[in-house]
Amino acid sequence: MDFAQFLSPAVLAGCLVIGFCIKNIKALKINDYIPTILALSGAIIAGLLNGWDVETAIAGAMSGLASTGLHQAFTRFMGGLSGTTENKEDEK
Repeated sequence: MDFAQFLSPAVLAGCLVIGFCIKNIKALKINDYIPTILALSGAIIAGLLNGWDVETAIAGAMSGLASTGLHQAFTRFMGGLSGTTENKEDEK
């Protein structure tokens, strides 16, 4: 089974935007729940785009979780280039 069949670029991009917004709204203290929120959001977005099906929901949830990993990889990469990290308080 190929993992790439479970990734949807449209859902991945949508979840990246949702995650970025949640992360940067300081009034929301829900950073610990971002992966869960994005998995559910991915399932919903995939269902809206492709029709409601169990396989579609799983693919959407996987794309939502992949967007979390993609954001973290990009943040670590850019932090390594500039010598800083996104959340200095997390390092303490």
